[in-house]
Amino acid sequence: MIPELGHFALALACAIALFQTVVPIWGAQRGAARAMALAPALATAQLIAVAAGFGALIWSFVVNDTTVSAVVANSHSAKPLLYKISGAWGNHEGSMVLWVLILALCGGAVAGFGRNLPSALQARVIGVLGAIAVGFHAFILLTSNPFDRVWPPAADGQGLNPVLQDPGLAFHPPLLYLGYVGYAVTFAFAIAALLEGRVDAAWGRWVRPWSLAAWSFLTLGIALGSWWAYYELGWGGFWFWDPVENASLLPWLAGAALLHSAIVVEKREALKTWTVLLAILAFAMSLLGTFLVRSGVLNSVHAFANDPARGLFILVLLMIYVGGAFALFGWRAGRLAPIGIFAPVSREGALVLNNLLLCSILAVVLVGTLYPMFADILMGARISVGPPFFNSATAPLALPLVAAMAVGPMLPWKRAGLFGALQRLWWAMAAALAVALIALLLAGSPVWPAIGFGAATWVIAGAAADILDRSGAFRTTARNAFNRARNLPRGAWGAAIAHAGLGVTIAGMAGMGLATDTLVALRPGERARLAGYEWRLESVRDVAGPNWSARRATVTVRDAGATVTVLEPERRSFPVARMTTTEAAIHTNIFRDLYAVLGEERDGAAVLRLHHNPLAPWIWLGALVMAAGGALSLSDRRARVAAPAPKGATQTV
Repeated sequence: MIPELGHFALALACAIALFQTVVPIWGAQRGAARAMALAPALATAQLIAVAAGFGALIWSFVVNDTTVSAVVANSHSAKPLLYKISGAWGNHEGSMVLWVLILALCGGAVAGFGRNLPSALQARVIGVLGAIAVGFHAFILLTSNPFDRVWPPAADGQGLNPVLQDPGLAFHPPLLYLGYVGYAVTFAFAIAALLEGRVDAAWGRWVRPWSLAAWSFLTLGIALGSWWAYYELGWGGFWFWDPVENASLLPWLAGAALLHSAIVVEKREALKTWTVLLAILAFAMSLLGTFLVRSGVLNSVHAFANDPARGLFILVLLMIYVGGAFALFGWRAGRLAPIGIFAPVSREGALVLNNLLLCSILAVVLVGTLYPMFADILMGARISVGPPFFNSATAPLALPLVAAMAVGPMLPWKRAGLFGALQRLWWAMAAALAVALIALLLAGSPVWPAIGFGAATWVIAGAAADILDRSGAFRTTARNAFNRARNLPRGAWGAAIAHAGLGVTIAGMAGMGLATDTLVALRPGERARLAGYEWRLESVRDVAGPNWSARRATVTVRDAGATVTVLEPERRSFPVARMTTTEAAIHTNIFRDLYAVLGEERDGAAVLRLHHNPLAPWIWLGALVMAAGGALSLSDRRARVAAPAPKGATQTV
């Protein structure tokens, strides 16, 4: 009975979404106040219906209802409760219900927090979100029904993919989808602006919090997925330019560009057309990622489904939403005349450079990800595009982007002098150069890691210089500077913290350029040496878990005779899924990771892969700092309170 109620709730949500699409947009075009006033109520009703459907799905997984095909395929009675719950979205069908739930949450948020929006703009935004929801509800109901029944009921489920039975993967999809689907809101604002023919400073202020929230959640989602792959898959690395990894990076790059260009719209009423285009592009990249993960066109451990029919459905949705948006953009963009005029060397000019470089990196990643697929389809050629291409193609674009990050905030709006900004950054340049030279000459680092350390220092010092300059440090007394810094807007602190977080991540990546590893076969009592440490295999024994059995190795790591840590990597076997996974053992002291993976045993010897990864934790620490900076900016009241509506904002054009 509960699955049927869940199915009915999703069908009802689809019907409500259809009304949410038609009534508010019609009311906005006709100036019908009553029709526009229905928009928040319809968005709330859809949210309640989708939440009921999602709750029914969670319940089916928790009670292990083996009459539901999704439960049979992705759950088991012996699974821990956390993985029964996360199993509800750890599969294709359930993950799409999570997608529409977050989309409905976005609509509810616009209804609840958008009370200061002009009624016509709010109605159009909610209407566009309803149109997006209609397509995805139809996709679920027609091709991916999570409540399909099986009869007779199975004795038990087949279990969730063992590599997904991990806390990191339990929370990774919700965070990632909050980022992906969050860009549906900025997309809806862009379409509403095109329909209304108006983009002004108020529109920029309304869009920026949504783009900032989506970017922050996407940052956390990508970082959590990268961290999971690092410790769960036993690769010992943080990013492998996997096609599905790239699919999440594409909207992150577009979203970062959108976030910065929206600032120009808000402050200077310039870059209007470009910002609207970026809002469309960010959501297009989110939909493209959804297509790549679920169509079966790319092979990856991260892929959810391998069903061309479902992929075709999503491709049609992609063409309708994105193709329609670009057509509307081509028709209406001419009405979005810019007002602000600025010189190339100015704060606006720096943000334009930021956008161009981010979009260039996006283009490189997009081409490198899709080219093998098109080469296979059009030419029948099997081509692999891997890290060497991406690293060599993106580095020349990333370096000037990093260089501009510290300079841009030091430039005034409209017109500036580059020399004056560089004068205030002389100590940051000196620190970056000193760190790079120390790494290159004294520490003996290769060239690229040394450049990375210098770039990280430059970004972090540049963020500090921005706060010091705003507070008047070295131009007034320390007490006055402290008081001014304390009273700076949270948005200024948030931007500086986010930039510094990126610097921390760059330092972690540079440190991974110095990582060393070795593959050894040891018997109990035998030793290996790596990075100055002695690694001794003490024993290999059998252990049992709640729904798995494992072989567990005990490895003692010593430095100069003193025990540093004891690592216990495992090789787990899941009898229900008939799969074997590796569980890496990692010891960190923030400045480096000691990392061990247990492989197969041969002739009484255990095969071990040992890694020494300098500064690896900084990669994910930096991502947390970036997201914290975004959250701090969102807490700024100026980001949460809409600008006054311009006269005539409710009128149609």
